[in-house]
Amino acid sequence: MSSQPSSSQAGPTASVAKGVAFLLAATLIFGVQDVASKILVATYSPFQVVMIRYWAFFALAVWLVMRNSNLKRAFVSRAVGWQIARGVLLVVDIWFFAEALKTVPLGDIGAINMVYPLLVTVFAIPLLGERVGVFRMTAVVAGFLGAMLIIRPGFITVEIGVIYALLSSAFYALYLVLTRKVSQLDTTTTSLFYVAVVGLVLTSAVGVFFWRPMAVGDWWLMAVLCLTMCGGHGLVMVSLRYAPASVLQPFNYFSLPWAITLGFLVFGTMIDGFALAGALVIVAAGLVVMWRERQLAVKRPLMRGSATAAPGQSPRSEGRR
Repeated sequence: MSSQPSSSQAGPTASVAKGVAFLLAATLIFGVQDVASKILVATYSPFQVVMIRYWAFFALAVWLVMRNSNLKRAFVSRAVGWQIARGVLLVVDIWFFAEALKTVPLGDIGAINMVYPLLVTVFAIPLLGERVGVFRMTAVVAGFLGAMLIIRPGFITVEIGVIYALLSSAFYALYLVLTRKVSQLDTTTTSLFYVAVVGLVLTSAVGVFFWRPMAVGDWWLMAVLCLTMCGGHGLVMVSLRYAPASVLQPFNYFSLPWAITLGFLVFGTMIDGFALAGALVIVAAGLVVMWRERQLAVKRPLMRGSATAAPGQSPRSEGRR
């Protein structure tokens, strides 16, 4: 008769499985959010769409802050300049992403965005003073070669939307590096609130100049976009209650098959073989970097940083997409 696992053994495993399930559901919901965004930016300015999204994100952030603290305390920061810079970087990232959505298929954007963890590794060297060995740097180079396989400069015409997608990933990577920097100085609540406030002010200051009255049906679509954003963030936060960020992070790559599938089902677009191969190379390189970081963390307990974002600060967190 086979022995049953003890509760001490089954409990952690079951919790991790729940965390993974919640995160996978979040990646699907964020994929639906991207579909709504792509439809809207075909008619309205990305600046207007992003502005309205930030209104919803600000409301969500205020609610989350008041659950754990108060607004006055959330404003107290030991790194105000860095916090403001984070907010600006995230807004610019979302602007570029929205512009890319206008012309680039969802699958291709999803493939290009997979490069952001590798960019974090590169930016962490000058900004955080981190040392990256030959092992991880080789993986980074392989990932960038994968990106070149997607873009194929010199073989196909590189659309401006592809450039926007690359810039989006670069600005998001910079945002994540600064997030790691301020995490040692401020609470998560403070970091969240500064991103929401800076984003609200900046997107509103620009978005009002691109305002165009929206049809009733489009307001419903905008509501779907905002609800999926809030729902996705909620699921990400729930997933982190059941499993550690280091375990969940690789599952963020499931956003790529969702993007490819939804792009085909909704828009009839399909990622080509070269782009898919490049995306797989990037994902493999990113997973290698994550694995190496975890190995180093075990060897050096004081080394807590990761070259990739925690799911709570993943490509779909703090209002992104």
